[in-house]
Amino acid sequence: MAESKYVIAYDFGTGGTKASLYDAQGRCLADHFASYETHYPRAGWHEQRPEDWWASVVESTRQLLAEVEIDPNDIEAIGISGHSLGVVPLDAEGRLLRQDTPIWSDSRPDTQPAEFFAKVSESQWYMTTGNGFPPPLYTVFKIMWLRDNEPELFARIDKVIGTKDYINFRMTGAIATDYSYASGSGVYDLVGWKYSDQLIAASGLSPDIFPRIVPSTEVLGTLTPQAAEELSLPQSVKVVAGGVDNSCMALGARAHKEGDCYNSMGSSSWIAVTSAKPLLDEETRPYVFTHVVPEKFTSALGVFSTGSSFRWVREQLCTNLDAAAQTEGVSTYDLMLRLAADSDIGAGATMFLPTMAGGSSLDASQHVRGAFVNLDLGDSQGDLIRATMEGVAMSLQLALEALERITDLSSEMIAVGGGSRSDLWMQIYADLYNKDMIRTNIGQQAAALGAAAVALVGVGLWDDFSRIEDIHEVQDVRKPISANQTRYALLTPIFKQLSRNQAEIGDMFASIGQET
Repeated sequence: MAESKYVIAYDFGTGGTKASLYDAQGRCLADHFASYETHYPRAGWHEQRPEDWWASVVESTRQLLAEVEIDPNDIEAIGISGHSLGVVPLDAEGRLLRQDTPIWSDSRPDTQPAEFFAKVSESQWYMTTGNGFPPPLYTVFKIMWLRDNEPELFARIDKVIGTKDYINFRMTGAIATDYSYASGSGVYDLVGWKYSDQLIAASGLSPDIFPRIVPSTEVLGTLTPQAAEELSLPQSVKVVAGGVDNSCMALGARAHKEGDCYNSMGSSSWIAVTSAKPLLDEETRPYVFTHVVPEKFTSALGVFSTGSSFRWVREQLCTNLDAAAQTEGVSTYDLMLRLAADSDIGAGATMFLPTMAGGSSLDASQHVRGAFVNLDLGDSQGDLIRATMEGVAMSLQLALEALERITDLSSEMIAVGGGSRSDLWMQIYADLYNKDMIRTNIGQQAAALGAAAVALVGVGLWDDFSRIEDIHEVQDVRKPISANQTRYALLTPIFKQLSRNQAEIGDMFASIGQET
C-alpha cells in the first residue's frame, strides 16, 4: 500500500545537505544535516568540493536511516533540491576534472561577460533568460572562464553539470539536468523551454557541453550497486531529476499556483512569485527560474547574504555569548535575539547593509559590500545585532517594492527558512512589508518538501502537486504595528541612501584592485 512507501528528499544547500524521510502523505518523519565547507581562495572565488557533497549525502542518509524504524525496501524514490549555478566539469568517462568547483555565488568571470555581450546585448540576454543576478554568477560565463584560464582542463571537458545533477550522477550514472536548473545556465530560453542556439553561439562553447534537459519528475534510473552500498539503500530506489532550490522551495512553500508568493529566509533570502509567464523587467531585473511545477515559473528578487551576514556577526562579534549559551542549554543565536529585543527600533541610530557577498540586481553595483554605519561609543552589542536584523529586512523590503511595481501580491506572506523562527524578525518584516507574516508548520523544510513532492509525483504516489496545500498548517501570524511602521518610515530613506553610497565606495575599491 502507498501508506507504507517512503521517499528521501535532500535539501542540498550552500552550507550542507539535509536528508529528510517523507511518507506517502508528505509528512516528514525525520531529518539529518551534514555540513561541508565553502572555500574562498581568491577575491570573488567561492568554491566547494563535489566529493564533500557526496560525503555529506552519504553521512546524512546513514544517520537518517539510523533514526527511523522502517524497512529500507519501502523507500521508493529520492528527490534533490540543489543550490543553483554550479559548475561541475566531467570528462567523457564521467571523471571529475576539478577538485574545487565554483558555486552559485562565485563571481570570477571578468572579461567573459563583455565578450559575450559584444555579440548579444545584455538586455536581450536578460529578456530571454530571466537571469537577473549579476552576469558573472551564471554558469555559461564560468565555463568560458575555465576555457580562457584553464585550457588544459577545459580541453578534457565533456559535460558541465550542476550541483544536484552531480549527486544524481553519482547515484545513477545518468548525466542530465532538469528545466529549473537549466534555466540558470545563462543560455536557456525561458519561453522556448530549451537552450538557445543564439546564446550558446555567443559564448563560443559547444552545445554538447550542456547536459540534456528532462522534467523534474522524470526518473533518471535506480541506484547503482556502488551508490546503494555507500548509502545503505536498496538498488531498487528510483532517483528523479529534482530541481533547483528556488523552485523546490517555491513548491514546498505552497507557491505553485498563479500569484502565489513566499519569502525565503536563509543564508540568502528572496521574495518569489509563481506565474504562468516569467516576470521580466529590465530595470529591477527579477531573476527567474523555470518552476518544477509544469508550465510555471518562479520570479524573485533577493539578497545574497542575509542569514550568512547574521552568522558572520555571531562568529565575529558574539563569541562572548557562547559560554553562557552552553550553560543555559540554548544556542548563541537565542541569546543574540534576546539582546536585539532589548534594543529599540532603529538600533540606537546604527544601520547595517547586508551586502557582504556582493550586490544583486537590487544594487547599483555588484562591487557593493556590507557595512555598519553611524556607530557611536554608546552603541551596545544588542544594537549591532538588531541593526543587522533590520538591515536584512530593509534590503528585502526593497525587493518587495520592486516586485509590487510589476505585479500584484497578496496582503499575506508565507515565510520559510531559518529566519522565520524568530518572533522579533517576523515582526520587523511585518512592519516593513505592511503585510501579515504567516508561519506554518513547514518552517525550514520547504525545499525538502518540494523535493519530496517531486519524487512522490515522479513515481506515481501522488497524482499532482495539489496535495501540498493540505500539509501546511498555520501556526502564527504577525501583523503590522502602526506605530512601528511610522518609525521605520523615517529610517528606510536613510537605508536607501546607505545602499547607494556603499555601491559607489565598492566601485572605488574595485577600481584600485582592492575588491574583497
